Amino acid sequence: MMTRLPAKPENAAVAAFLQKLAATPAVRATSARRGRLIFAVDATASRQPAWDRACQLQAEMFLATRDLGGLAVQLAYWRGYMEFAATPFLTDTRELARRMSAVTVLGGQTQVLRCLEHALAETRREKVDALVLVGDALEEAVDPICHLAGQLALHGTPVFCFQEGNDRAAELGFRQIAKLSGGAWAPFDADSPEALRELLRAVAIFAAGGRAALARLPGREAARIAGQLPAPGR
Repeated sequence: MMTRLPAKPENAAVAAFLQKLAATPAVRATSARRGRLIFAVDATASRQPAWDRACQLQAEMFLATRDLGGLAVQLAYWRGYMEFAATPFLTDTRELARRMSAVTVLGGQTQVLRCLEHALAETRREKVDALVLVGDALEEAVDPICHLAGQLALHGTPVFCFQEGNDRAAELGFRQIAKLSGGAWAPFDADSPEALRELLRAVAIFAAGGRAALARLPGREAARIAGQLPAPGR
C-alpha cells in the first residue's frame, strides 16, 4: 500500500526542515547557464498511457523555469530488445514534443542500469542538475543500479524516481535509487495526471534554481520532494 503524505506538512520537524531549505543558497550559483535535466521515460509496451501524458506535460517544465534562467532537457528512453536512446539537450519545447511524438512504445525489459550509466557519462562531461526517471517496473538486479546511484550522488546529480502503479519490488528499488543519489521518490496514479504535472514542475524548478527555488514552490508534491532531499553538506 502506498503511503500518501498530507497536503500540508503537519510535522513540526518537516516544517522546520522546509524553512531551513528556503534559507539555503541554491546548489549551483546563479549564472547564465541553463539548468540541465535528463527526462528518462520507460517506453516499454505497458507505458503507452504514461508516455502520452509525458508528451503533454513536458512543456510545463520549460515554462516553470523561465524566470530562473531556463532549462535544457534531454529525453532518454528504453524499449524493445535492449534499445536505449537519448536526444541532445534541447531548449525548445516544440522540438522535444516532436521527438517524443515520433516514439512508439515497444515491449521489452527495463533498462534502468543503462539509463543511470548514461546519466553518469553525461554529468562527467558537463554537470547534469537532475535525472527524472518515470516508470512502473524494475526488472533488474538492484545492487549494480544502487552503485551507480551512489556515483551520481558524488557528482551532484540526484535521481527523482516517479513511479506509476504500486509494484512493491519497483518501489523498493526506486526508493533506494532516490536515497543513494540524493534525490526523491514519489508515486503517481494513472487517473491523476495533476500529480505527475506537479512532480515534473518541482524537479524542473530544482534543476534550474536549486534548493532555494524548490523550497519556495507551494504544493503537496514540491513538499514531498523537498522533504526527502538530504540536508546540505551531507
